[in-house]
Amino acid sequence: MKRQLQKLIFFFELHSYGVCLWWARKLGINPYKVRLGFIYFSFIGLGSPILLYLIMAWILEHQHYFKFKGTPKKTIWEL
Repeated sequence: MKRQLQKLIFFFELHSYGVCLWWARKLGINPYKVRLGFIYFSFIGLGSPILLYLIMAWILEHQHYFKFKGTPKKTIWEL
C-alpha cells in the first residue's frame, strides 16, 4: 500500500507542474503565482478547477495528437 502511494505521489510530482509552468510561460509571470492561483480557485470553486487542471494536463501530455499551429513567423527578409 505504501509503495502504491509513493508511485502515485511521484506521478503527480512528475506531471503536475507542467500545466502551471506552461500557463506561466504563456502569460509571462512566475509559475509560483499560477500554482497559488489554482489552489485559491480550487477552494473558491469547491474543487471544480481541479477537473479543469486535469483536463489541461491530459491535453499537454497528448499534444502531439492535436495540431497546435500558430501563425507562421515572418523572417526579417519578408518584412
